[in-house]
Amino acid sequence: MKYFALIGAAGYIAPRHMKAIKETGNHLAVAYDINDSVGIIDSVSPDSEFFTEFERFQEHAWQRRRDPYTALDYVAVCSPNHLHHAHITAGLRLGCDVICEKPLVPTPALLDELERVEQETGKRVYNILQLRHHPSILELRERVAAEARHDKHDVELTYITSRGKWYHESWKGDPRKSFGVATNIGVHFFDMLHFVFGDLERNVLHYADEHRAAGYLEYEKARVRWFLSIDANDLPSSVEGQQTTYRSILCEGREIEFSGGFTDLHTVSYREILAGRGYGIAQARHCIETVDAIRGATPERPVTGEAHPCLNRFAL
Repeated sequence: MKYFALIGAAGYIAPRHMKAIKETGNHLAVAYDINDSVGIIDSVSPDSEFFTEFERFQEHAWQRRRDPYTALDYVAVCSPNHLHHAHITAGLRLGCDVICEKPLVPTPALLDELERVEQETGKRVYNILQLRHHPSILELRERVAAEARHDKHDVELTYITSRGKWYHESWKGDPRKSFGVATNIGVHFFDMLHFVFGDLERNVLHYADEHRAAGYLEYEKARVRWFLSIDANDLPSSVEGQQTTYRSILCEGREIEFSGGFTDLHTVSYREILAGRGYGIAQARHCIETVDAIRGATPERPVTGEAHPCLNRFAL
């Protein structure tokens, strides 16, 4: 049994990490968050220590480290995006391996810095890239790899996840903290596209505002038109009023069903990490480079055939 610490225990994604820790037979020993709305811990590990001040959390972790029977093995990071680098580094320097939510960090330069800290501490950083474990995505990857074709697949990615007014008052609505829509909700989709279709060859941004982003990506084996949004007004009429989230991947006009099974993928990710098969900095680098380029890009008018259909309602 491994001892875990959790940073960012009051966040949206933290319960999936708590569940994964418990379902892999390990123990959540200590948790930290500046907010104290963490009652869900009682359903997972009511004996866990909890702190709302990072200094007290860090001191407790150091005290545990003195005894090999209580020392922490892993730190799970679920804090706001802009704090990932500091919290990952703190976990490594506590002598722990670190499991972090996406995006790992915002830039390739910070990935380089994390590699230096890995070398200094002898510990590892693992990224939750859950779509790499989704059965439908794995099946698509195997099918693409087995095909003997010289032309590229035509792919259309659409992800619309409605968010209320609270979103823009939270850290997620601040691009200095979330790094914008394409990074915050898109980074694991861009990782998935690389995982299935190979290295990125072209990256063009067509549109970006505080609610949505769209563009065109060309990989070794695919041409991808993509659209991401947090605005309910972008939901297709077929689901409007029935659901608040819409995920779609069309490959050669064929829908790849991957809406189900998301809540279990963190547990699968943890099992793989604990078995020594986790995805680290090297695997995360491609999608971080992709979103870093998108954030720095100036929108361009789409070339014929490269615009996502959802852009038809916007003046470009």
